[in-house]
Amino acid sequence: MVEWKQMWDERYSEKEYIYGREPNEFLASVTDRLPQGGRALCLAEGEGRNAVWLAKQGFDVVAVDMSAVGLAKAEQLAEDEGVSIETVCTDLENFEIGHEQWDVIVVIFVPVQPALRKKIYQSVRDGLKAGGKFVIEMYTPRQLEKGTGGGSDINVMVDESIIRKELVGLDYEILEEMDREIIEGSYHTGDSAVIQVLAVK
Repeated sequence: MVEWKQMWDERYSEKEYIYGREPNEFLASVTDRLPQGGRALCLAEGEGRNAVWLAKQGFDVVAVDMSAVGLAKAEQLAEDEGVSIETVCTDLENFEIGHEQWDVIVVIFVPVQPALRKKIYQSVRDGLKAGGKFVIEMYTPRQLEKGTGGGSDINVMVDESIIRKELVGLDYEILEEMDREIIEGSYHTGDSAVIQVLAVK
């Protein structure tokens, strides 16, 4: 875990926002289907682009990441955009999502191993309020053929069958695998194989 933290600290130490300053395209596209305001949680949020977007939509946002360097950039981005967010520097294994606290939870391109991923999905189900929404965009295993982001570990990639097996207790409003052109910073650029999920409790 220390090695992972060091890697992300080094990556986020670049002056540029390596995944861009604009929100994830899928998150932006479903914003009008989210609850109007309330509390939003962004897991493994990095440099804050999605958290800041949600804050601009009127949400009270908590951004969680293991990298203090990334979260410092998130706070700066929020200041630049005239909003405020709360940041929590910890890894996902130790963060407690809580019970029925959140109107929106966001997981965008978060590479975690299956055991932790299942734990997170269960915690998300418990942590959402009734009517709360869960937004996911992840790479599918076919992304390995494309090499435009997401690394080389197939275990951190998911497809529809994995989502249906691991993310239970929520209803799917969107559950779709697709190829799409991603232009979200220097590390996520090009034709990509993704799955998009919008689920409701």
